[in-house]
Amino acid sequence: MNALKIDKGTSSKSAYNIRSIHGTDEERHTLAVIVANEPGVLARVIGLFSGRGYNIESLTVAEVDHEGNTSRITIVTTGTPQIIEQIKAQLGRIVPVYDVHDLTVEGPSVERELSMFKVSGTGDKRVEALRLADVFRANVVDSTLTSFTFEVVGSPEKIDAFGELMRPLGLTEMARTGVAALARG
Repeated sequence: MNALKIDKGTSSKSAYNIRSIHGTDEERHTLAVIVANEPGVLARVIGLFSGRGYNIESLTVAEVDHEGNTSRITIVTTGTPQIIEQIKAQLGRIVPVYDVHDLTVEGPSVERELSMFKVSGTGDKRVEALRLADVFRANVVDSTLTSFTFEVVGSPEKIDAFGELMRPLGLTEMARTGVAALARG
């Protein structure tokens, strides 16, 4: 899980927002990569991205078949259509990669992320934080006299929205797991 200390002076833009840097039509894509569960595979996949200057917006990895010894790497990245095609082709050439799926183009998919938010405050801000948490179906997983820790599960957009609403109420720290995604149907 990635933890992030919130600095009041930093930009409130999420890494998940799609940006056009040079006026190009960059797109956000979610890739599901099935790989051999062995040492060094993740390093090779990540090395492909870093070596060519591609950015990873989100990354999750977990073993999905213990008997088959396979893991699933879910990568959210952005790029022009040509860059995305190049990424997929290069991933497919890595030896321990069995399959590469672009969930963005293969049809409808479901994306979820787990996050935790620490919100410090008293009085009206504390009451408002609890009210908004209820609207977002956030669970209180820790509480002190001066802070709450909320757990929120949902789409990256839901996580972003909750964070933006908590920021003025005393958001001090957050952690996000990264996107987990599956094709629908």
